Amino acid sequence: MSDLVAASEQLDAGDLNGAIRTLLTAAADAPTVELAALLARAGRLAGFDDLAEAADAVVADPRDAGRLFQLGWACVERGISRIAIPLLEASLDAAPGDRRIVTELTAAYEDAYRYGDAVAVLEANDAGLEDWPERYLLAFYSIMSGDLDRARRTAARLAPPPPDWVHARGRLSGMLERAATVPGPLDQQALRPWHYVLNGGVLLHLSPYGFDEPMRGRYAYLHDSPAALRRTIERLRVVLDATGPSASSVSLLPDRGSSIFGLALASALGLPAQPYAPGRRDTIIAAYDLADPAVPLPALAERAPGALLVEHATSWTDPGPVAPDASGLLYQSLVPPWSEHTRFSPGGEPEPVPADDRPAEALAADVLRTAPDEDEVAPGDTPAELAAFAAALTAGWPLTGRRDRLWSPGPVPSARFL
Repeated sequence: MSDLVAASEQLDAGDLNGAIRTLLTAAADAPTVELAALLARAGRLAGFDDLAEAADAVVADPRDAGRLFQLGWACVERGISRIAIPLLEASLDAAPGDRRIVTELTAAYEDAYRYGDAVAVLEANDAGLEDWPERYLLAFYSIMSGDLDRARRTAARLAPPPPDWVHARGRLSGMLERAATVPGPLDQQALRPWHYVLNGGVLLHLSPYGFDEPMRGRYAYLHDSPAALRRTIERLRVVLDATGPSASSVSLLPDRGSSIFGLALASALGLPAQPYAPGRRDTIIAAYDLADPAVPLPALAERAPGALLVEHATSWTDPGPVAPDASGLLYQSLVPPWSEHTRFSPGGEPEPVPADDRPAEALAADVLRTAPDEDEVAPGDTPAELAAFAAALTAGWPLTGRRDRLWSPGPVPSARFL
């Protein structure tokens, strides 16, 4: 059965999500009319009239650049950029050099982490582009694809930015400055150096599982543990000892995970713990996972002097709007140690384990009683190697000014299982 037939049958059955998942993989090779017809059905099933109408227009005339653009744009707006890409590519083929199409296609490539393709399209259509935003994006996508030489050449030719792009200019300059000073080679295995270049943050731990291929230091599915939390605490201590930032307190974010992590961190460092307050100086803001809906992300974007944002578990497949100054580890899917979960016995039988509802203080004490998880260590990830890396950053870490969003995955690829 072809993917398009499968998607059609899923739509017949009312399985919208299943049909979209099928089309995400099938769109690249699908005939335009058949893809548009399926998108029209999906749009009606979802109640997205704009998507359905744009798809109907393409079915009526699949060679019209404007109609292809409108359908591609509707797909990007609905979060299905991988389906938009072949439609926007066809639109650009029909209207070479159209700046509006180029911009939308590169945005779709960015959503799909196809930074090299975005660079190629921008360079091929350079004659019709402007510095802001297209040539800025060429420099930015060059960094994200690992081509620092092209990024530097492009950035050097940019005119001064208009007011709305001053922050982006600073982002670009910061990345290039960090790339010039970060220790070690910047290749496809250099997760910690690239994480610092893109985000200005220190990655405290590299996963040893599938390090060479396919994960390169990131986790896929992770059942978290007190030992992993203790490792984050001890490795943060290593970085602080190597770089010199001092804090007078630990600030606890309002979610349960951050309270547990923060109480353990405060006790280990011998600092008082207090509820988080925006604008507090010289404090370590302890975050278990910034994806928790209780976390006040807008306030965290404003960096007070001496305030260090430390996140134990950072999602690299769903990067958030605030990049932490230090991340314990990078994950795709995470189960906190105290959450309800399934345990498998030696015989392989699943056993449900209820959530641990003890107070945060008790769970923090468990973390402090546990030895750090250092049983398996990825190449280049001993505490001594982390200390050497951090010591080389003393002039550039932590950053100052407003916190930018997290940029991921960048030039270091990892397998995605979600």
